[in-house]
Amino acid sequence: MTSTSHVYYGTLVHSLSLKELQVIDQGVLIVKDGLITHVEQNVKDVDALLKSIQLDAYELHRLEKHQFLLPGLVDTHAHAPQYVFSGSGMDLQLLEWLNKHVFPAESAFKDVAHADAAYTKVVSRFLRNGTTTCSWFATIHLESCQRLVDVINKLGQRAYVGKVNMDQNSPDYYIETTEDSLQNTKRFIEYTQQHSNGGLVTPVVTPRFAIACSSTLMKGLAGLAHDYKVPIQTHLCENPDEITFTKSLFPDSASYTAIYDDHNLLGPSSYMAHCVHMTDSEIDLLAERQTGIAHCANSNFSLHSGLCDVRRFMAKGVKVGLGTDVAGGFAPSIIDAIRSSFFASKTIKALERDQHGNKDYDYLQPAELIYLATLGGAHVLGLQDTIGSFVPGKAFDALWIDPTAAHGTVDLMGQESQEQVIEKFLFTGSDRNILHVFVNGRRVSGSA
Repeated sequence: MTSTSHVYYGTLVHSLSLKELQVIDQGVLIVKDGLITHVEQNVKDVDALLKSIQLDAYELHRLEKHQFLLPGLVDTHAHAPQYVFSGSGMDLQLLEWLNKHVFPAESAFKDVAHADAAYTKVVSRFLRNGTTTCSWFATIHLESCQRLVDVINKLGQRAYVGKVNMDQNSPDYYIETTEDSLQNTKRFIEYTQQHSNGGLVTPVVTPRFAIACSSTLMKGLAGLAHDYKVPIQTHLCENPDEITFTKSLFPDSASYTAIYDDHNLLGPSSYMAHCVHMTDSEIDLLAERQTGIAHCANSNFSLHSGLCDVRRFMAKGVKVGLGTDVAGGFAPSIIDAIRSSFFASKTIKALERDQHGNKDYDYLQPAELIYLATLGGAHVLGLQDTIGSFVPGKAFDALWIDPTAAHGTVDLMGQESQEQVIEKFLFTGSDRNILHVFVNGRRVSGSA
């Protein structure tokens, strides 16, 4: 039986590179079996084009004026269990915050029924906000981690999912033995690979951070990542007190970043969250190892960790994507991450001007922010050949944006260019302006 192609006719917006945003007017994008097969631009007569292509069966979807398709948003760092208290508990810095708010909340996920209810809410909310791909931290509990995979499969998100590892410097009520941590990680990897939903869900090795992981555990996790050919995610250089404590635990390593390198946790399939307080040599090491970073500006503000200058990383060729870091960041939205990253970059510009007399600092532009939220994040996760832009052969992970939606939060005056409409959505839009959310060609959420 011949499958039906889906034809989208209207404005297409996607990144070609960090600084190049392509806006395709009168575009035609054709999807079959979840994959993009054709992308055409400046098509005056869509019916004539479709006749020339000779599609066997298709449905035509016409976008209205000001509506546009955007690649699905990629969240490179979020904590699924922390969603239960997101928007609260922002009174402390990182290490105190973990002990007062995070560890008690995460320990409750030993209850699988609680995990199922919470994970259903958080994944649904992320999809509703346009996050088609997310890299998740779960908890130390094997069965609840498996339930997160099940929920993601049911709701249709593309995801990397990690069972968290913690065998030291953790509360008595929320800690593992080294042996249990490694064995349960192995079981989790195998379970996820067996329940990957056609490759949509990938296990990721997830040491919480070096403070909570012994040298034996980190070496063992690196071995599992190598043996099962899965990526690695963790936290790095988020907070000054964290850095000081971490270096005291591993005095033989030259830096916090070197600790991970000494344990074989850095590489092309690894990515580090935050990276706020990094020396030039540490950034050089990430670049040498081809390790990416997740820029979590909302969290960096909310936990007053600091400002991450992503220009330093991009200048050295380090891959950069955006992360919400829920619940360190209070908003489960990459649109919010775009705005927080914009504010962080503008703040750095002001500090450069006022403290160093540098008036030439180049803050992040809207086109660059869209790249970081889509194709940049895809590069961090190693998915750049699968998602992130509208290219034949890639999966159709996309958002149908309507800036004029009746209950949306964007007001147009009628004189805007298409570029202005896009910017208005970035800075004033909300989930109510996202009509449809597609993953692998299938509608999984939206306000329509």
